[in-house]
Parts: sequence; structure tokens; C-alpha cells
Amino acid sequence: MSQLSTKHLLGIKDITETDIRLILETAANFKEVINRPIKKVPSLRDITIANIFFENSTRTRLSFELAEKRLSADVVNFSSANSSVKKGETLVDTVNNILAMKVDMVVMRHASPGAPHFLSRNISANIVNAGDGTHEHPTQALLDAFSMTEKLGDLTGKKIAIIGDILHSRVALSNIFCLQKLGAEVMVCGPITLLPKYISSLGVKVELDVRKALEWCDVANVLRIQLERQQIKYFPSLREYSLYYGINKKMLQALNKEIVIMHPGPINRGVELSSDAADSEHSIILNQVENGVAVRMAVLYLLAGVKG
Repeated sequence: MSQLSTKHLLGIKDITETDIRLILETAANFKEVINRPIKKVPSLRDITIANIFFENSTRTRLSFELAEKRLSADVVNFSSANSSVKKGETLVDTVNNILAMKVDMVVMRHASPGAPHFLSRNISANIVNAGDGTHEHPTQALLDAFSMTEKLGDLTGKKIAIIGDILHSRVALSNIFCLQKLGAEVMVCGPITLLPKYISSLGVKVELDVRKALEWCDVANVLRIQLERQQIKYFPSLREYSLYYGINKKMLQALNKEIVIMHPGPINRGVELSSDAADSEHSIILNQVENGVAVRMAVLYLLAGVKG
């Protein structure tokens, strides 16, 4: 079996196209496993994994925990809300105390961009970044790419539009890196206040009109408005945002082609996506959730085979 070129998954920027394709191929095998009557394999039977979440999470945390249990790993869950972090303990001390209990791998979500990178320089265990602030969310990009590949085949030359709050989204950055490495064309679309100033330097097209973006793309990956990260108002109201950038089924039916609708969740129904669009035949949102388990199984399995 081929190996990954790195012992950590810190971001898509840090891995190669070969790594990405290996993860997607391995995920396809694990997807077949999780659809069997007996969904468990003993691949990580002797591995202990700590899920360390300093931010709220539903889908990502459940998906990682399920992936770990499907691989027969021992799982330790840590939540900062009920921990010694509240008493002033540092990140490195917290993780070193967990590692002293003989943990082999750490899955971490943190509000500070670069926290997993910092940790990787200070501890010996494998680290998987489950989202670091507004920086990257590598496993989300991988499961998005896997879902697109299932639907469209090879992504070379395919047109992917990422629509919504690009400025505050870790999903957007990871998706851009991943899709470009797989040969896709990428466009970002949103209000100019929600587009980072540097965005065109990443080699993506920029569009301010959502209808033009939908006409251009094969896949629309729609992002939610991240109000919890916004310290100032970037647009007048959610109603106005929905009026100009919300996507509904009528808009999709007006296109002269079929496109795929994706969303990393949670969906703000009636804001970035109407219910009739989110639940339509165009949508593969629930496929993304299912594929998340298979992709995370692949990441954990492959990283367990890399010793630093």
C-alpha cells in the first residue's frame, strides 16, 4: 500500500496531488466497508485517538468519532468547555497531558489559525486538523472532492463555484487548494465585503453576480454566513443577503444545464439556500455527510501507517 508523504494532515496546502488521490482511492474502499451489514474493520485496533475540540462541532466531531470506531480504534473525547483550559492551562500542556496517557493520534479543532501546525512542532503524535479558525479544514475539502468525483468523475477541467462567505470560511481555502491540485477550475462568488482582498492571487475567478456563477459552473458549493466570526456588519441584513445571493430551485430550473449543489453544513435554510433547492435532485448534501465518514477513515488509516 502506498504511503502519504506527511505524518500529519494540517492542511491541503501541505500535501501533494498524489496524497489527495491516495486518500480518495482509500476512501472509496472504506465507503464499500461502511455499507456492509458489518461496518467495522480491525485496521486501527491498537491505536488510541484523542478528539480535542476547542470549538463547537456536530458533523465533524461525530464523523471523526464514527470513523475511528469503524476502524476499531480506542477513542478519547476532549471538550475545552469542561477542561483545565478554563483554569489557564496552555495548549501544549493540555495535549502533552493527554499524550502521557499513551495516545497515538490527535484530531484537533481550534479557533486560532495555525494551532495544529504549532502543535505538530511540539508533540510526536500524528495530528489531523479538524478546522483551525478561518484557515483550513482539510477533511471537508477531501470529502467534497470525493463527493464531486463520485458524481462527475475526473475533476480535470470541471468548473466549481464556491459561493457565500469566503472571507470567514476555512472550507473555501481548503477547497480551492484541493480542487486546483485535482485540475479543476475554481470561481468564488459573494458580496465584495465577504471576499478576501488577496483572493485573486490564488488563481481563482472572482464573480459578484450569483446567477452568472451558476451559469458558469458544473458544481456550486454553497457556504453559510458565519455570523459567529463576524465582528462587524458585512451586509445590511440576512434578508438582503438572501435576496441577492440566496439560491432557490427556480434559479436552478432556469439554467440551461444540470448543476450539482453542495453545502458543508450547517445550512441556514432560507438564507444561502432555500429548502426546495437544498432538498432537490440537484443536491448531494447528504452524500457529503456519508462520504465524510469514509474519507476520515481513509485519512486516519493512512496516517497511522506513517511514522515520523
